[in-house]
Amino acid sequence: MPSAFQFQCHFVLIFLAASKGETRYLEVRDTGEDEPFLLLSEDLKRELSAGQIYRRSLRCIDMLSIEGQFTFTAEQPQLHCATFFIGEPEELITIDYDFVNIDCQRGDFLKVFDGWILKGEKFPSSLDHPLPTSQRYVDFCESGNIQRSIRSSQNVAMIFFRIHQPGNGFTITVKKNANLFPCNVISQTPSGRFTMVIPHQNRNCSFSIIYPVVIKISDLILGHLNGLFLKKPSAGCAGVGDFVELLGGTGLDPSKMFPLADLCHSFHGSAQMKIGCDNTVLRMVSSGKHINRVTFEYHQLDLQETENRKENSIEEFCFPSI
Repeated sequence: MPSAFQFQCHFVLIFLAASKGETRYLEVRDTGEDEPFLLLSEDLKRELSAGQIYRRSLRCIDMLSIEGQFTFTAEQPQLHCATFFIGEPEELITIDYDFVNIDCQRGDFLKVFDGWILKGEKFPSSLDHPLPTSQRYVDFCESGNIQRSIRSSQNVAMIFFRIHQPGNGFTITVKKNANLFPCNVISQTPSGRFTMVIPHQNRNCSFSIIYPVVIKISDLILGHLNGLFLKKPSAGCAGVGDFVELLGGTGLDPSKMFPLADLCHSFHGSAQMKIGCDNTVLRMVSSGKHINRVTFEYHQLDLQETENRKENSIEEFCFPSI
């Protein structure tokens, strides 16, 4: 039986419009049932390839992984609504306000958040995002026409909104933009391959996979400067400015997860770990002095293996194993 966090995250990550099957969705139902993954329908693919703008209505709780124009119109007071946006790892998301008709004086609001928030936990974490938390919110009722276009810092963003009066609402246009050096990423799928590069930047980057996974690191370059590798530290990663860590946990925020492994030595080869946590994160810490690079692939742990480990009462946190 999946944990509450897994169900919430899978609901957020996979709940998408069933109409036209434009992308993956999860219908709210008993958590014991299989999750139906629906690919883009052929009709929608033809529409998009023809250059047409995709349009549809938004639900109170919704998710989008496709460009287009989207409208929400309240049929009744809607007090706790949110739309989650996600792109490919190499994409940023731009949200444009086309039309807004809400009553800010009555308590309505429409806010964009740079990242995701779920159950009070943020991605990226405050340690990994270039802006303080207060500046990651853009409130339409405060900014009005001043800022009608907002671009995310990573492949995920979201809006919160509250509308009291039936008939009121808003229209937004969602666009995707290329990101040459993706940093913080939430994976849309339980399997994939990715290369993270931090070129002379003092920043931390996290790649989040909201599934128990087997993760395999095939290439790691740390401390690369002018074609030379710096001398390896004598032991451990303590005091090293550039390293990679694997984290596991039951929430969304990497800063609140349990450290499972640290890697601070460059290598070419293979390092593999099975992590049975609800959420697995590969996080690179970079001092900005070097070009750091890590290549890894991942796939979802077999459900039977995960359940067997739990039945055996394994004491290790999320039962990591090499």
